Amino acid sequence: GEVKMEWLSHSHFRFTSPTGKVLLTNPHLDSADNKTKLEEITKADVIVVADGHRDEIGKAPEIAAKTGAKIVAPRELGIGYLKMFAKVPDKQLVLAGIGDRFNFDGVTVRVVHSIHGSGTPEPTAPYGGNAAGFIITFENGYTVYFTGSTAIHSDMALYGSLYKPDMAIIILWGNRDPRDAAEMVRLLMTNNPNLKTVLPHHHRVKPPKGAASPEEMEAEIKKLGLPVTFLNPELGKIYSFTK
Repeated sequence: GEVKMEWLSHSHFRFTSPTGKVLLTNPHLDSADNKTKLEEITKADVIVVADGHRDEIGKAPEIAAKTGAKIVAPRELGIGYLKMFAKVPDKQLVLAGIGDRFNFDGVTVRVVHSIHGSGTPEPTAPYGGNAAGFIITFENGYTVYFTGSTAIHSDMALYGSLYKPDMAIIILWGNRDPRDAAEMVRLLMTNNPNLKTVLPHHHRVKPPKGAASPEEMEAEIKKLGLPVTFLNPELGKIYSFTK
């Protein structure tokens, strides 16, 4: 079966698994590039939220209320903000620690290390705990590493060697060095022949002057001679991938 992916802007991706399960990452519907309205999101089974920042949480609570989706989020963020302030019911919260693994009817979500902040949108809420990234394996074995907002770190070589992602969705916002993104790809290829597709997230459709761009990221990957396909996704276009 195929895994289908859509980039809905910023770090918001929609994955549809081979058996029809829908997984969302960081549903930031207030992004300047977003064209997807809340009422248009009618199905979601799992939402992964990487940290407590406003653009990571996005409309996760509202989407969960509409669809019944479970939200996978760092434990402190889940209890201190999503439960207490956003009123997400306990049954829809999956409280995650770094290193945890969860199975949702054949879709596995691993929670991995991220070097990033996790302050929440509500000043009186507790700190959001550890920021996270996610390694998502679909029913057909196709595996996606969504970095979250992390800085580069050497654990990525372990993720490549252990979990062998087929796709890496790598942070690229205005102040990030595209060389770091390229080095993340190199690390993720450690003992990993599976990595074939690499794409950015967090960037604008048209990055402002001086901001890191997908074109620069692609150029840095080519400088390293890495045998991957770089994808600069179009908003809302559906891409299909097989193992």
